[in-house]
Amino acid sequence: MNAAAPASPAQGWRKSAAWYPISALVSELRRQKWGSFAILFGALWLVHLPLLRLPYFWDEAGYFIPAARDLLLTGDLIPHTTLSNAHPPLVMIWLALCWKLAGYSPLITRTAMLLVAAFGFTALWLLSRRLAGRAVAIATVLLTALSPTVFVQSAMAHLDIAAFALVLWTLYAYLCGRRWLAILFAALAAVAKETTVAVTLALFAYEVLGCIAWQLRPDWASQWCFGTTAPLNQKKVEWGTRFRPMAWLLALLPLVGWYAYHFHRTGHVLGNPDYLRYNVGATVTPWRILIAFCMRLWHAAGYMNLFVLTASALLFWWSARGMAAGKSSHEGAPLLPSSGRSGIAGGIPRQIQFLFAFIILAQVAEFSIVGGALLARYMIPALPLVILISVDVLRRYAPRWQWWIAASAAAFLAALLLNPPWYIAPEDNLTWTHFVRLHQRAARYAELHYADDRILTAWPASDELNRPFLGYVGQGYVQRPLTVVSVENFTAEEMLRARDQEENFDVVVAFSTKFEARRAWMSRIPYIAGWTRAQTRYFDFHQDLPPAAIARLLQGQIVWQESAPGEWIALIELNKVRNAQLVRPH
Repeated sequence: MNAAAPASPAQGWRKSAAWYPISALVSELRRQKWGSFAILFGALWLVHLPLLRLPYFWDEAGYFIPAARDLLLTGDLIPHTTLSNAHPPLVMIWLALCWKLAGYSPLITRTAMLLVAAFGFTALWLLSRRLAGRAVAIATVLLTALSPTVFVQSAMAHLDIAAFALVLWTLYAYLCGRRWLAILFAALAAVAKETTVAVTLALFAYEVLGCIAWQLRPDWASQWCFGTTAPLNQKKVEWGTRFRPMAWLLALLPLVGWYAYHFHRTGHVLGNPDYLRYNVGATVTPWRILIAFCMRLWHAAGYMNLFVLTASALLFWWSARGMAAGKSSHEGAPLLPSSGRSGIAGGIPRQIQFLFAFIILAQVAEFSIVGGALLARYMIPALPLVILISVDVLRRYAPRWQWWIAASAAAFLAALLLNPPWYIAPEDNLTWTHFVRLHQRAARYAELHYADDRILTAWPASDELNRPFLGYVGQGYVQRPLTVVSVENFTAEEMLRARDQEENFDVVVAFSTKFEARRAWMSRIPYIAGWTRAQTRYFDFHQDLPPAAIARLLQGQIVWQESAPGEWIALIELNKVRNAQLVRPH
């Protein structure tokens, strides 16, 4: 016998999940959201305090800070000191506004991004508490904040933490039944980072599939479909209800408008041709998509010791499921909570878990196809959903589940502070701080001793030496840009090409452009060697020459060098410069 459909779009689920009426929800938000936001922001600001004055790192220095600074100085949404990548401008507008009000500095920039992070954590707190209770909410917020990728990105001027925040508010408003507010947040998310359209389209597809399910299989839909989908199994359905999922497409209009404006100004819809080729054109090959899909799953469910949480949750869930099956077959009484139970007793309802899994897989699929670099930060909007589900499972099935939360927190802290014996991006944990400090000291040494020389280096050091507003040079020595000659990286091929043109430069600032893991023993394993070849072919992996080899090849001498775990930087003075200094009259 088919299950009866909900009487109204959201009423059925709200009753089953013991949700308050919307009026009570609004009053509760007014009463508690600002206090939660203030507490979360204060905690985030204090734990990030040692990092707030550090200069900008990698893509911050390469695009987002110059684009926001151009907006501050000229009022133009299209950057002119860097090639436009067609990223929507919401985050750059936010940074320019904060600089206008409080002044331009890394401290203001990182504080502004922490405000955005706290805004997102407020949504996560409210969402987790409503779905699974206060204890699960505390554990979820704590683990998400300690997750190395989220921790680092919370203070960085990238787009991902804004996407994290606005996606969470979209889901919270949606699950509260405040549909148009959810669509508004989805629209803001799209103009913060264009890739959040995967979440919007996932919600659209979820409602479409729900409508079809209610029409064809209402018994199945009552178990798996969220109650906001229209029950089309009824004989008479209003015309507006039938097309209700189409409202999600309205959230895409601001992004479409931005792309139209960008095309009008630049002649390109999705950024300059090189950017488009790297992030879309060169990524659409079957083997690369398969590798990227596996890596994105790893980033979403296991990376940076996240597997400690997710694997333990999966094991306890599987064990409880097996015990329930055995108990049911022998005694006729299932041990697992029924799908109708909700709140603290029964955990997150099955329909909501299915919705979260659908959204996570949509993001995994999206970043398997687009995105030239396999950066873990792209999956940040999915991480809190994975953590929330895992914590809820542990709370329901694990004895002394708090100990498993503590173990996961310890694992996250270890990943934040210590590097694994394989390749990571420096921005995935506190390795980025070592990179920035090394480059800061090298830039000051070069500024003090080689301000009038031509310096050969690669990006991002080329920008660091040539753009004083990034905070590396011009802080008390020469106070002007240094002259830079750029190379792609410090591989043997690039250095051989540079040797043939050594009359064009006098000094080399060489550094590790890829994180160098302690994995000499791993290269002897055929699988690891094959993985390295795949990384080189599809994901721009390369190995830089060590400083001593670069010095020999270019007939120079290392005059300054420092290193940190997985990273190094060196200044190499060419012999022609040294000889010229020796014969210079005193």
